Formats: sequence, C-alpha cells, structure tokens
Amino acid sequence: MYILGISCYYHDSAAALIKDGKIIAAAEEERFSRKKHDFGFPHLSIDFCLNQAGISSKDIAYVVFYEKPFRKLDRIMKTIVSTYPWSRAVFGQVIKKWLTKKLWIKSTIQGKLNIESERILFCEHHLSHAASAFLLSPFKQAAILTIDGVGEWATGTLGLGQENQIKLFKQINFPHSLGLLYSAFTAYLGFEVNEGEYKVMGMAAYGQPRFADKIRANILSIAEDGSFNLNLDYFSFQHSAKKSFSKKLETLFGPSRALNSDFFTDQFDYPSYFGKKPADYLTLCVQNQYFADIAASIQNVLEEIILKQVKFLYQQTGVKQLCIAGGVALNSTANGRILQSGPFEQIYIQPAPGDSGAAIGAALYVYHTVLNQKREHVLENAYLGQEYSNQEIADFLTKHKISAKKYESSELLEICSQAIADGKIIGWFQGRFEWGPRALGNRSIIADPRDEKMKEIVNAKIKFREPFRPFAPVILEKELENFFEIKNPKQYPLRFMLFVLGIKPDKRKIIPAVDHQGTGRVQTINQQSNPLYYGLLKAFAQKTGVPLLLNTSFNLKGEPIVNTPENAYNTFMSSGLDLLVLGDYIIYKDENHEKNNQ
Repeated sequence: MYILGISCYYHDSAAALIKDGKIIAAAEEERFSRKKHDFGFPHLSIDFCLNQAGISSKDIAYVVFYEKPFRKLDRIMKTIVSTYPWSRAVFGQVIKKWLTKKLWIKSTIQGKLNIESERILFCEHHLSHAASAFLLSPFKQAAILTIDGVGEWATGTLGLGQENQIKLFKQINFPHSLGLLYSAFTAYLGFEVNEGEYKVMGMAAYGQPRFADKIRANILSIAEDGSFNLNLDYFSFQHSAKKSFSKKLETLFGPSRALNSDFFTDQFDYPSYFGKKPADYLTLCVQNQYFADIAASIQNVLEEIILKQVKFLYQQTGVKQLCIAGGVALNSTANGRILQSGPFEQIYIQPAPGDSGAAIGAALYVYHTVLNQKREHVLENAYLGQEYSNQEIADFLTKHKISAKKYESSELLEICSQAIADGKIIGWFQGRFEWGPRALGNRSIIADPRDEKMKEIVNAKIKFREPFRPFAPVILEKELENFFEIKNPKQYPLRFMLFVLGIKPDKRKIIPAVDHQGTGRVQTINQQSNPLYYGLLKAFAQKTGVPLLLNTSFNLKGEPIVNTPENAYNTFMSSGLDLLVLGDYIIYKDENHEKNNQ
C-alpha cells in the first residue's frame, strides 16, 4: 500500500511516499525549485517521490495532508476578531491567501494527482509531528514531546506512543508558544523568522544568560510542569503578519539589532571577509556582546521550560524513551541538554523534525494508527532524496566538457583523505541527498578539523556566512565516547546532527575547527548506513589518528543544499573549494581554471 504525505503553505514544503510503512522517498521542495524554504505546493517533490517508486498516482491508496486547514482558519479568524483593530491589516492578507490557495488544498491535490476526493485525508498538525518521531523510532513504547510555533491551535503537546498507537494527553495552545517566543527574539536579534533561529542558538554560545531572570519576571510565567503563559504585551505575532515583537520588548531591552548586521565580539578574531575593521570596533564589540547575552538568556529560558516539560512527561508516563518533534526540535543545544540532564535514557529525533517532516508523519499516522498496521521499520539513515548514477554524472561532465578523472572506491578514499589531511576542502556529492536540513555525508563540504584556521577558511572561501556559527563534527560511532561527553553510552546513535555535546577538555586542542565554545553538534557514522562516508573517515583516521571530520552543508549562503551534479559544480566553481567529488569522479579546481583560460 502506497501513501503520500504532503506539507506546504507555511514553510519548508515537502512530500514523502511510504509503502507498507517504509519510506520510499522524501524531499523538501526547495531542493528541486532552488528557492530556500520554499512553501509552495510541492509539485516537484511529489513527482520525485512517484518517479523514485516507479508508480503513478493511480497506485496511491491515500494522500494525507499534514494539518487540518479549516481548523487552522478557525483559529486565525478568532484571533483576528479578538485582537481587532490591531489585526485589521492582517484580515485582508489572510482572506487573500486562504481564499486563493489554502482552503482549496483538496482540489489542488486532486488536480495534481487526479485522485478521488475520498482518498484525500487530513491529519492534525501535532499528530503529524508526533507520528513522524515515534512511528519511525526504534522504541515500542515512548513518551512524545512536540514543540513548534503553532499548528491548528496547539503549539506543543505531551503524549505517549505504544506499538502503533499515539495518545496526546496535554497541549499548550496559541498564542502561548515556545516556538513563537524564540522567533520573536530571533527577530529582535536581527535575524529573519523561520530562518535565523539556529543563528540565535549559535550566537548564544558567546553570551552569558544574565537576562534570563528579566525574561522570566516580565515576559512569561512558567509552571513546574513546563506549561507557561506569555505576557502578550511584549509581542505582536498574534495580530501582525510582519512583526513578531512589540515596542514594549524594546523598552525592556533597548533597540533591536539591525537586520542581518555583522556580528563579532572580542572573543574571536575579526573575520577578514568582513572587510576592513571598523574604527569603532571596540564599541561594536560591546554592543554585540549585549545581544549575545540576550541570545544566551532566551536559550536558557527555552531549555528550562523544555526540561520541566520532559520531567513532567517522565512522571506521567514512566517510560524511559523519549521522541521529540516540531520545529523547536531543531534546537540541538536544547536537545543535548535534555540528553545530558533529563530523566530519559534514550531520545530519538528523526532528521526532519520541522514541518517538512510532518509530511512523513501524516502518512505514517494513517497507515499505522488509523489502519492499525504493525510497525516494522525504523529510520536508520536520512538518505531518502534523489540519486544520480555515475553514468548520469559522466553524461553531465561530457556535455559541459568538464575535465574529471574516475577512480575505484579505494583509490578515491585514499586521494580524498590525503587531500583533507593536507588542508584541502572537498565538495562531497554521493548517493541520495539527505532528508531534512542537515548535510549528513551525501551533500557535504568536508575539511580537516585539526586546523584552527579552517573555520575562517571555509567561511571566507566558501560559505560566506557569520563567523559565530559552528561547523559540525562527524565521527566514527565507536569513537564518540572518546571525544565527547555523553551520559548514557546506550543512547540510540546520534546520526542526524541534532544534539550538541560537550567536547572532552583534553580533545579540544585536537579538533579546534569543530569546537564551538567547548561543544560540537555531533553526527555519528557507521559502515552500514553510509559505507563510502565511513570509509573516508576511517582513511582519515588511519592517516592522522583523528576519527573525525569537519562537515558542513554543500551550499553557498542563502541557497538550498545542492541536489544535482550541476548544482554541485556551480557551487564548486563559485567558491574556494579545492576538489569536487561527484560519485566516482574527482574534479580538480586548477585543471578547470587552466581549461577555461585556454
């Protein structure tokens, strides 16, 4: 039985196809459209899923949308009425969007797939999140926590999963939202909402939470079970589509940081790619440190609330396993805190816990819970996207007259591991692209973690991004405990780069390029899940004694992660990457420069 899950019209649209409970294909629309965080109907992702399975729409038993639009509209309209006249500008925008697109999702699906109306189903937003976590997990029984901005009414839920059934027994409703609280501070700190939350998390590492008590005293009240109430005087997301915080927040903390302004403090060197150091550098460092302290404070409050929730959840369920989903589950620092300080022995978060992942959850919920089908599959890796064969890569190279050399796998690993050890930076393009926002070894940029200067080199030559954002370490699974602090060695392998762990003090000097103020957002790798990537790490370890590499997403700033060989080659030629590996082929930058200059 094939079931197609769809999410769209908010952010990170996606489609996912399952067959008898197993994921056949899943992808965000942005990978094909090349529009970052594309929220439109996922035409291209749907096409990919059907093509990957070799089926047509007539083979699909059900299509499941990840939320209930009419219930969501009910919440929006009631909110507009309750906040009028401040919300009068929102009313026209809502009517336009909903009457032209969102209310007609069923007819849009019918038009795309030519499928009968009764085969189109709708799943509640947070049930979709919960299902995406629990029904893909290795646990027969687990507590469930979902946290995001807002679904229909819920902004967070607590629940229990048993076998193929899910029960959500407690929820927090809009406008009280942990996700929207964090997003409001994201905007205040000069980043774009639904885009810059992870930047706040990175900035927080350079600050001290000295304003956490001020936030608690003025902006929200927190109960012992982790429930909370926002003081809505400090926010405007409940009646504005453009601004998420009110003037009162600026009265409390001072003027907000200018949108996307350069961030630097005296804790790290002024980045060369920012240009000439400003004359008022020291004054700006003090200002930026203030904002870093606010970032650290809201991160601290977020973690406190989530820890209270998971402790209450543990008391209510008594089980030792936890599954987490929703956009806030992308806060890997909070996840690491739960892992190290929370009461649960094991935690599972699937690689796309945000809205895109809810497409999988919606499909799985119908198959397992509604149709009562037994669970037999665990999501062990994230390689669910499109793949390009060596023949397709060869055809691309020939068509564009690109000079490249083909190698056997053993020789490829030898050349690439030595190049990394010699300080070269590699674009690594292999197999099916990853599901979710993290590059996990099939669409990655890889470098030597031992060189402290590698952070600035990768930023200056390739990523062109903020210097406070970390680069992630990927490590052989069996070596994790030797380099990182982990409370429970029996924890399910951290394969999806969703947990921040402390680096052991004696190892920080060995891997400075992935050291983010004493921490790292870890990905572990084993031979079964990705043999070639595992082989690269193993070859590097044999040469250097370090079983770890720097891994960052294969894209330039502001672009989605590469999908096609053409995307990869264009990024290679537009950046300071030294080598590009496309399947079994290696392209050397110098050779292409010579060829282009002839």
